[in-house]
Amino acid sequence: MTRVQSLISATGLAANEAIIVYKEANLFYLTGFKGEGIALLGAKGQAVITDFRYVEQAQRESPACTILSIEKGQSHEQAAAQLAVQWGVDTLRYEDDQMTVRTFAAAQQAFGTARWVALKNDIEVLRQVKDESEIALIQEACRITSESFERILPEIREGVSEKELAIKLEFDMLSHGAQGLAFSTIVAAGANGSLPHAVPGDYRIRRGDMITLDFGAKVGNYCADMTRTVAVGQPTAEMRRVYETVQTAQQLAQDAVRAGGDLRAIDAIARDYIDAAGYAGRFGHGLGHSLGIEIHENPRLNAMATGKLVKGQLMTVEPGVYLPGVGGVRIENTVVVLEDGCRALTTPTRELIIL
Repeated sequence: MTRVQSLISATGLAANEAIIVYKEANLFYLTGFKGEGIALLGAKGQAVITDFRYVEQAQRESPACTILSIEKGQSHEQAAAQLAVQWGVDTLRYEDDQMTVRTFAAAQQAFGTARWVALKNDIEVLRQVKDESEIALIQEACRITSESFERILPEIREGVSEKELAIKLEFDMLSHGAQGLAFSTIVAAGANGSLPHAVPGDYRIRRGDMITLDFGAKVGNYCADMTRTVAVGQPTAEMRRVYETVQTAQQLAQDAVRAGGDLRAIDAIARDYIDAAGYAGRFGHGLGHSLGIEIHENPRLNAMATGKLVKGQLMTVEPGVYLPGVGGVRIENTVVVLEDGCRALTTPTRELIIL
């Protein structure tokens, strides 16, 4: 069964209904198309609507789809509406978390009297469980990410700026097979480590600093995500204790990841351990998230999550402790959920590396 067929089955799509797709990640997932445009999917067919610039690309990437090129002065919605008439479609399922008010109004005008029904993340739910080809791409992205970290270690030394390290790390990933970057690289040294999403700046590493690196390669449009925190010279006793706390919390939580594992309970394993170690309130984000075509996908591991893990999901496990004005530590693995546990796709040691 193709992904489009799975979506039609999951949504119970009737013959008079079609799904209109705007979201870039969903468009790629369902059709393979990486350019600009939309898709119209239904029981009568599947089509990618784009413009002249992307027609040849769409023909290569989406062989199972009819490729329509909009004419001068015609909108994507108007072209899709003409196709909908041919298919006898009078009801549209749409991504209610993606379309702007303006886009929705234009689509309603183009489709006339058609009825609109929100999808409510039906496509994203299908994307949560990865097939073997998707896992292979993420594993390759994680391999490149892991090996780039190992290669960049000699560059982490006194006097090097956060920004310089980020550039070197990104260049290494791109030079060793990455299609692109999964997200903006984080390099946070010294006191900047207390900022979970620090932007690499001009701060230059000093002896005794802890440096947090959060980065990932992208391969075949699929993302990797890994964080390691290293030290240049001996860290303070306080930061070493922080590191040991985060390391243990990460291991305990990762050991609990398996099919059927409760999302909130796994988060609580790491959170309770960190709180009991004296760092209550210093781990302010969720334990982890799924990833794939997008770097942040559902399900999530956090204190508000509901549901259980399923075999074939990809998750990050990334506890941290952040001390304002002092520094921080985060350790993160990307893992694939198995029936009896999980397998880490990011492979560098989680022991403290002192350079």
